[in-house]
Amino acid sequence: MTAQSSRLTYDSTTPAVKDVDAYMDGLGRAARQAAVQMRRSPTAVKNAALSAMAEHLQSARHRVLEANQRDLSRGCDQGLDAALLDRLALNDARLEAMIEGLIQVAALPDPVGEIDGLRARPSGIQVGQMRVPLGVIGIIYESRPNVTMEAASLCLKSGNACILRGGSEASESNAAIATCIRQGLLDAGLPEAAVQVVATTDRAAVGRLISMPEYVDVIIPRGGKSLIERISREARVPVIKHLDGVCHVYLDASADPQKALAIAINAKTHRYGTCNTMETLLIDASLAEEMLPALAAAYAEHGVELRGCERTRAILGGIVSATEADWHTEYLAPVLAIRVVKGIEEAIAHIERYGSHHTDAIVTENYGLARRFLAEVDSSSVMVNASTRFADGFEYGLGAEIGISTDKLHARGPVGLEGLTTRKYVVLGDGQVRQ
Repeated sequence: MTAQSSRLTYDSTTPAVKDVDAYMDGLGRAARQAAVQMRRSPTAVKNAALSAMAEHLQSARHRVLEANQRDLSRGCDQGLDAALLDRLALNDARLEAMIEGLIQVAALPDPVGEIDGLRARPSGIQVGQMRVPLGVIGIIYESRPNVTMEAASLCLKSGNACILRGGSEASESNAAIATCIRQGLLDAGLPEAAVQVVATTDRAAVGRLISMPEYVDVIIPRGGKSLIERISREARVPVIKHLDGVCHVYLDASADPQKALAIAINAKTHRYGTCNTMETLLIDASLAEEMLPALAAAYAEHGVELRGCERTRAILGGIVSATEADWHTEYLAPVLAIRVVKGIEEAIAHIERYGSHHTDAIVTENYGLARRFLAEVDSSSVMVNASTRFADGFEYGLGAEIGISTDKLHARGPVGLEGLTTRKYVVLGDGQVRQ
C-alpha cells in the first residue's frame, strides 16, 4: 500500500463507533466542506476520478467478489430470503456492469454550469438559469452493493458530495468497493470526503443522517417499503423516493401475439427482485382465450405461481384466486397476478387504483390507444411495446441511476445526473440599474 492510500479508512476492520451522533456529525461537516470543492471541480478532474475508480475496481475484482461471498454466506446463515440474496449477490457480469457504468458516466456531458433559457428583458438584462449541484446527498440503501459505486459516480459527476449508508448485510462488499472509490478520488486529487461510506451498522446512524439539514441537502432512500416509509416519516431533510413497484403490462386487443408473449414473460421473469418487474398482467378479454394458455405454459417453465381473477381461473383452471391484496402487492418473487379486462379504460382504471406510479406498459398495434395510454397513465415511466424491465438508468442512457423517483417534484423516474442538480437564476447585464 502506498503512503497516499494508507490514509484510506472505513474498511471491514474499522472499529465500532461509540458515539454515533458525533461520528455522523463529523461525516456531515467533512461532506459540507468537500461539497465546496466539488462544486468548482472541472469536468476533466471528475472524469479522471471516475476512470481511476473503474481501474481500481477492475484490479480489485477478486477482493470485491470474495468480500461479497462472505456477505452472502452470512446472509444465508441469517435466513435472508431469496429476493434479498439476489439483490446482494455480485458476480463477474454485475462487476462488469459497474465498471461500464463508471465509463458511461465519465462519457456523459457534464450538466453543471449549463445555462439555458437566456432571454433579453426590456431593461437590457439577460435572464437565464444555470444548472448547479444540490450539495450534500445522503443515500440510504439495502442489499445491492453495486449502489455504492453507482451512487458515488453520479454524485461525483454532478458535482455533489455524498454520504452513503448501505445495509449491514452488504457491509464487507460495500467496504471493498468504497476502497476503490477512495483510491480513485485520491488519484484525481479530489477530497476523500466527497464520497463517505458510513462505517457503522448501528441503525442510529440512519436516524442522525436524515435529521441534519445543516449538513445534508437531500436524502435518497433505496430499499424496502418499510425503510422508505420510515425515512419519509422521520426525515428533516427533503427526500427523493419511491415506495414500491407495482408494475403492470396491459395486452391490448390489437397486440401482436409474439410481442405480447415475449414482453409479458420478460417483464416478469428476467429478474424477480427488482422494482421494475411486472407484478400484475392485464389482458384484454378478446385475447384471453387465445393467449392465457400459452402464457401460463411459459410461466410454468419459469416456476411462476399465477393468481387470477374469476375469468382467468375459468380459462386456465387450477390456479389460485387473486384477492384484493394481490392487486396491491409488490411480490419481488415468482408470483404473478392476472386480470382480464374489457378494453383500455378498464386497464387504465385498474392501474390508477392499484398501481404505484412506477412503470406501466401497453402492448398494442393501435397508435391511438398507445398515445392514450402514454397520456393517461400517471406513472414515472410509461412504455409502449417494451418490457418494464427497461426502466432503469443504465438502459435509459444515464450511465447509472441513483434510484427511481415516483415523486412529482424535482425528479421523476430514474434519477441520473440532472436529477442530482438544481437550477439557479443568473442575470447578465452591462451596467443596468433599475429605474
